[in-house]
Amino acid sequence: MEPDRRVSTGSDAIDRVLGGGLVSSSVTLLAGEPGIGKSTLLLHLVAQLSAMGLPCLVASGEESHAQVGARARRLGLPGTELTFAPGRDLEEVIGTARSARPFLLAVDSIQTLRDTSASQVPGGVAQVRTCTDALVGLAKAEDLAILLTGHVTKDGDLAGPRALEHAVDVVLTFDGDPRSGLRVLSAAKNRFGAEGEAAWFEMSETGLREIDPSRHLLSREQVPGAAVALPRAGRRALAVEVQALVGSVDGAPRRHATGLDLRRFQLVAAVLDRVVGIPVGRAELFGAVSGGIRVDDPACDLAVAVALASAATGVPPPVGSAFVGEISLTGVVRPAPAIAQRVAAARTAGCTTVFAPTGVECDGSDEVRIVGVPHVRDALRWGLSAVETGPARRSA
Repeated sequence: MEPDRRVSTGSDAIDRVLGGGLVSSSVTLLAGEPGIGKSTLLLHLVAQLSAMGLPCLVASGEESHAQVGARARRLGLPGTELTFAPGRDLEEVIGTARSARPFLLAVDSIQTLRDTSASQVPGGVAQVRTCTDALVGLAKAEDLAILLTGHVTKDGDLAGPRALEHAVDVVLTFDGDPRSGLRVLSAAKNRFGAEGEAAWFEMSETGLREIDPSRHLLSREQVPGAAVALPRAGRRALAVEVQALVGSVDGAPRRHATGLDLRRFQLVAAVLDRVVGIPVGRAELFGAVSGGIRVDDPACDLAVAVALASAATGVPPPVGSAFVGEISLTGVVRPAPAIAQRVAAARTAGCTTVFAPTGVECDGSDEVRIVGVPHVRDALRWGLSAVETGPARRSA
């Protein structure tokens, strides 16, 4: 069987997310909310490939050719070298691609492409599916790599419930907090590589640049209600700050989590209340991950517990500490995979101590002290004295 022919995009981070680069005859969907920066990322890719001598064709229904060229020049990219397909009709785009035979056809966006022979409304689910199927056929027949951008709804759906994911080879998601400028590119589906790989970028006036997220996602102050977690993203690990707020309430308490799995957040809070004795059961609880990113690694449970306990007691965690481990319903801290990568991420972020499940061994961790904690209570010794001397203590 002939191996996949991969071509580097010119970006190590994007190549890693793609599994090694773009594959000929493949269709990649870049999905994200409107205004998040999909067009800018696509423009960077096209400019880098063009600079490497790989011809690219841009079909833009979002902006005029002059607007795209002006933005490329503003970003310091060779906008004058961009080649455009005329119009945004499907037949014109396919015809131009067949005659020009570029390495990459970039369509921005799939919602603006229209099949004039169809009776459906442009941008609707039926039109989007029709145009995508035609482009998939073009990629396979002409040996082209095709990159589509697509807008997602507030619920995370692309032009309807999972309308295109089955048709394309790779689905990349591009999201983040528009206010912070942090962006995360991750692979939600990849027929040619591992899923879950991620790369972090910062959006600025000069475009996107790759960053080390640990240096942007951690505060430099030791304050109550914040703890360092060590989640994995694909084959990488990083250090992020988990934040919590515990407030009093007269009515029914609320639970709200941004960037965290709400169900696990509630589970950890219940363990703290019923097993450890920290009174958070009848309080309003809020949790978040700094930088506006999302983590869904169960190994973040211990950091979430520490952040909640710290917010409830007003006692900050130990200086330079990070936490890793999944918490069971009984409060036992369960092992987490890839502990060496997590410890390395903690060391890079400047942490000197990692609280981890008992029995963890890690080579090359001389600079980081690993403290084994069999139970969540053992990881909270620094804060439990405040609960034991307070009036609201609940027996474990």
